Amino acid sequence: MTQTRLTLPKTLLLFVVAAVVQAENRSFSGILTPSPMYIHYSEGYLVVPGSLDLSGLLFSTSDDGYYQKKNRTENITTTSTSSSSSSGDDLVNDDGKPNRQLQGSSKIDIVVFREADDCHHSTSGCDWTKLGVGASDSYGNLRWCCANDAIQLNMCTGKNDYGRLILNASLFKGSTRSITIDANGKQEIHVSSPLLSVDEGSGNYVMVMANCNDEGRTVDVAGWYSWKSKGGYLPGDLFGAMYFYIFLALVYVVLLTWYGICMAIYKEATIPIQKWIFVTLLMGVVEMFCKVGDFLLWNSNGTRFWFALYFGVVLGIAKQALSRVLVLMVSLGWGVVRDTLGDQMNKIIFLGSFFFAAATARDIISIISVVDMKTISIDGEEELIGIVEILTLIIAIIDVTFYMWILDALNGTMQYLENMSQHNKLRRYLRLRLILLLSILFAIVWGVFGLVDTFLDEGILTQDSEWAIRAAWELNYLVVLVSVAVLWRPNPAAKDYAFVMELPSVGGDVEFTTNDGVEHPDNEENIHDDLRPPSAADDDDENGDGHDSKFKIDDAVPT
Repeated sequence: MTQTRLTLPKTLLLFVVAAVVQAENRSFSGILTPSPMYIHYSEGYLVVPGSLDLSGLLFSTSDDGYYQKKNRTENITTTSTSSSSSSGDDLVNDDGKPNRQLQGSSKIDIVVFREADDCHHSTSGCDWTKLGVGASDSYGNLRWCCANDAIQLNMCTGKNDYGRLILNASLFKGSTRSITIDANGKQEIHVSSPLLSVDEGSGNYVMVMANCNDEGRTVDVAGWYSWKSKGGYLPGDLFGAMYFYIFLALVYVVLLTWYGICMAIYKEATIPIQKWIFVTLLMGVVEMFCKVGDFLLWNSNGTRFWFALYFGVVLGIAKQALSRVLVLMVSLGWGVVRDTLGDQMNKIIFLGSFFFAAATARDIISIISVVDMKTISIDGEEELIGIVEILTLIIAIIDVTFYMWILDALNGTMQYLENMSQHNKLRRYLRLRLILLLSILFAIVWGVFGLVDTFLDEGILTQDSEWAIRAAWELNYLVVLVSVAVLWRPNPAAKDYAFVMELPSVGGDVEFTTNDGVEHPDNEENIHDDLRPPSAADDDDENGDGHDSKFKIDDAVPT
């Protein structure tokens, strides 16, 4: 056994909810079973000078010092058990030996130490034995506690350290505390000197609890403990993320104010797409305020503002879904060359709803799997993480579908505008396509960067800078949103870009016979089919002479 502690798989999960980590005022309710086979640990990123406060933890014994064997099997005959009980013999203790009361006291060891910087990116876990916690040999044997087998492997002496956590004094640089548990009698005790100061440098710190003496007593632990950095209770690697979200909130407020004022000034020229852009910006403002409020409260008292957290997550996903749907609708020509999308609208709504459901489930599960660690077993957490990975893959497929559909729709709409010689609208669509292509290029480059940073043992970003991965995706989205808002900004000529029928420049004489059709010369009798809006064949409402009744000559305007 070479891996010294359990590490969960590193995957694309880093791209999803990088800001979701456990609150720094943490509740704990569990049992420390006497065993040299495993230990309990918790970790948090601290900016020094920081501290770990254990004053809220209460350690109590749940018995009077006599033990019933927990792992007794059904192979033990009921007759011998009944005979022992009826004769008034003492209860059987943990090691199965009858008539023995625990001799002397045992210790609960608590240690706090800083992990090496390269541990964060290591795919094989962090070797705590190199930091002085536990011991291993050249054959891969690993022991946390000084017990009989560890003594036989020469990992400890078994004198003063028997039944204790193995610490290498020459390597261990952290802090220690211990609690003495008497051999018998009911006991409730707090940690003496519960405030542990840390000054080894900013980084990831680990607290280990161990009840190593297998002849010791089971201890219940309940209460709270807190990690606190120099700037507050917020995890030290998220201070940059908090300042970034404050910046985004200000940007969204400025954008919303500007767009709202322009819409009020030019309200007579307002078109439907501008109203949806305003709604999207409003959702962005509320989302950022929820995130900023959650972070500020978290930093001030160490607890999460759960309503703001979940509401912000759901609202943010709704904003992303709406943005994807809106860009796709515009790319298909809605509001510009067509006033309806027909049957395609149902497909768009389905795809947007599927994205919203998958992304919401992924983010909520990610929050639960980390924040509620105290109620989830290791197997349970790994299962939840697996679900998150599957949902992340599904969302990636949906995004690719959106992008491919958008680009294909843009090409069709621009071809139609070019055939119709609607140059003003065509220029706007060319700019939109350029923006989306640059966004896709950035997504590919940044995605590769993130994968390299995740799977490279040494990594590129430090742990306190990894919030930048999520921040870059937010900026990419914001640039696209701002660009679309500028392209369709409120102005007196906004309606010139809305859905109206513009006559093509095809040359030759045109005779107007009715308001329902355009009559072309004989040698251009087929040109009308080339000038139909993209995808119109799916949802035409044509009149008897083959012309679309939605397009009226008296609707035409020059460009």
